[in-house]
Amino acid sequence: MSYAVEPWQLRWQGLSVDHLHQTESTFALSNGHIGMRGTLDEGEPRGLPGTYLNGFYEEHQLPYGEGGYGYPEAGQTVVNVTDGKIIRLLVEDEPLDMRYGTAVEHERTLDFRTGTLRRRTVWESPTGRRVTVRSERLVSFTQRAVAAIRYEVEPEDDLQLVLQSDLLANEPIKSRSNDPRVAAALDCPLVNDFTMAEKSRAVLCHHTKESGLRMAAAMDHEVQVTRSANELHDEPRTEIRAEDDLARFTAAVDVPAGGRLRLTKYLAYGWSGQRSTPALRAQVEAALAGACQTGWDGLVKEQRAFLDDFWDVADIEVEGDDALQQAIRFALFHVLQAGARGETRAIPGKGLTGPGYDGHAFWDTEMFVLPVLTYTVPDAARDALRWRHSTLDKARERAEVLGLKGAAFPWRSINGAECSAYWPAGTAAFHVSGDVAYATQQYLNATNDEDFDRAAATEILVETARLWTSLGHHDPHDGFRIDGVTGPDEYSAIVDNNVYTNLIAQQNLWAAADAAERNPGSATEEEITAWRRAADAMSIPYDEMLQVHPQADNFTKHAEWDFENTPQDKYPLLLHYPYFDLYRKQVIKQADLVLAMHVRGDAFTDEEKARNFAYYEARTVRDSSLSAGTQAVLAAEVGHLGLAFDYLAEAAFTDLHDLHGNVTNGLHMASLAGAWTALVAGFGGMRDHGGELTFAPRIPDALRRYSFRMCFRGTRISVEVSGNEATYRIVDGTRLETRHHGEPITITADAPVTMPIPEVPDLERPKTPFGREPRRH
Repeated sequence: MSYAVEPWQLRWQGLSVDHLHQTESTFALSNGHIGMRGTLDEGEPRGLPGTYLNGFYEEHQLPYGEGGYGYPEAGQTVVNVTDGKIIRLLVEDEPLDMRYGTAVEHERTLDFRTGTLRRRTVWESPTGRRVTVRSERLVSFTQRAVAAIRYEVEPEDDLQLVLQSDLLANEPIKSRSNDPRVAAALDCPLVNDFTMAEKSRAVLCHHTKESGLRMAAAMDHEVQVTRSANELHDEPRTEIRAEDDLARFTAAVDVPAGGRLRLTKYLAYGWSGQRSTPALRAQVEAALAGACQTGWDGLVKEQRAFLDDFWDVADIEVEGDDALQQAIRFALFHVLQAGARGETRAIPGKGLTGPGYDGHAFWDTEMFVLPVLTYTVPDAARDALRWRHSTLDKARERAEVLGLKGAAFPWRSINGAECSAYWPAGTAAFHVSGDVAYATQQYLNATNDEDFDRAAATEILVETARLWTSLGHHDPHDGFRIDGVTGPDEYSAIVDNNVYTNLIAQQNLWAAADAAERNPGSATEEEITAWRRAADAMSIPYDEMLQVHPQADNFTKHAEWDFENTPQDKYPLLLHYPYFDLYRKQVIKQADLVLAMHVRGDAFTDEEKARNFAYYEARTVRDSSLSAGTQAVLAAEVGHLGLAFDYLAEAAFTDLHDLHGNVTNGLHMASLAGAWTALVAGFGGMRDHGGELTFAPRIPDALRRYSFRMCFRGTRISVEVSGNEATYRIVDGTRLETRHHGEPITITADAPVTMPIPEVPDLERPKTPFGREPRRH
């Protein structure tokens, strides 16, 4: 069994209990504030239950076999909060449980246009009583604190039906495995502060034991029974009760054959680190009142309107691969869900689809997810950057602990404090600060948001620039060096002059100098001069003999990894080989130098890109889901269109086909975003170096046509590519000046521009490590 291939939805037919852990992630709903895994309405059977509030976490001590100065002391883990999704059905005293009786028909559908998860089940109880159950679930994009469920039951015979609707806290979850990508298990993390239940409404308030964060969850219900179409039946008998970790609303009624029992459940969530329990109760009760006032039909209408606008600016169409079309829209939908209403909260590596990586945010957000949002939903990108800005004090404190100036943003965090217990991949990954600066400048270039520039962007750019001038130093041999860092490739650590880090720092320094001059008083003249001097003198290693850029000093002198004698079951390498062995070999977890050639392509010649790409292609094993999308971009740019298409497919299908075997813990937001990047920046050739938007589109043989939409400085445009030409149109706006394969063009609202696509050189496909070819299944 698998997903049906359809352009605008993800549908799973039949019940496969063994696949629940995967479908709970792929069917997850979120708005960036609330996240709900796609568990069955009944709550069981289940793979991994999960309801999350962005930024709500529990704190725990980080264990060290041997501590050291500057090691983070506390870890943070996302909390599975009060579950409001549960609706149980009893048919003449027999609970509907998909493991018992017979599921005559069963399907679930995630609809990318309506933003809802639908379910239809025809179930026959062990004693032969048959009902049809339909449900639809949403997490509202327009009412940030609200979720809602409509649940309908139609019996084939006269039956007594009982519905139980729950708010349940402290659900048991899986214990921790030895895989660092899996979340730490939390045992009953929530402590009750308040319970209330009256009529059809209930509220539960809790706090976490260690982090001291408070949350509230509330539910209300509407129940309707019809004898036949639109004919009201007797009112059901209802009751509600609440205890510390459970509130339950029960409705019992006799429903005739052909009749229908309908329950509409409204949910509201809120949390705070400062506000009191009564204030949070008031907040969720107000949100609940608003949801009830809007009503189910109103919430559905608002959801559709929000998504209609999103697809108008963000849709991608591909012709020639129907499964890929579905996968790309699936990816875009989940990226939107991760960031739409985060509003000064982080975008975690798994979004709010699961507890993987303990719910932490990484540099994935800035370098992979935010480019998508910057060019489709710029307000969401701005809000994610506001979260970084709100954590500047913690970043300054971290830099001070390390004996540095400026701001050292964390490798992984929920609240802005570093909580990576692994020094080489955590503290030494200073590129994260440059990544935050990169995303900040990219957003400014794409929006001309002067208010954000003054309120937040300039301070981010200035503080990160201060980090580089205190971390690096001028050397008479090599210019400005940055030593002892870890770049994006986690199979190398504590290296000197990592090219990616140096280039991202160089752009950071230039951008900070420009920002400080735009906004006088944010830095001294001496600092501005020092930043420009360091950027201009930045050391960029180059291997003259091999004519490639080493990933870092001396990388090309390391021993080669023996790929041919590495069994496939030993990947990912980090779980089967000592880091010591990885660090001293030419084996790469994820695109590093290749990523540098994408985001700082202005620092390389075309010939250097082609040679570098071939060299690193042969050494990159893609043990990280971050890699395929980036490799697709450079493969397309240098002319390996078939290889680029294969990497596009790998990025797009990483979660749908569970290529890394860990989708149970949530979706890979960076890989989902990488599918957009592979098509728009890869085949579309979209670049934004220096704030200039340009395109160099090409089309692979596997596709007949593709098109994508995006927004730049308030103008929405469409790029359509087929055959040997590309057409640029204004969707909303008046005029845009850009370049097509280096040639200036001007697009106006009434005059689309069609341009020929240059021939692609016929190149030999570069070698990949043995057994590590791109895959979509």
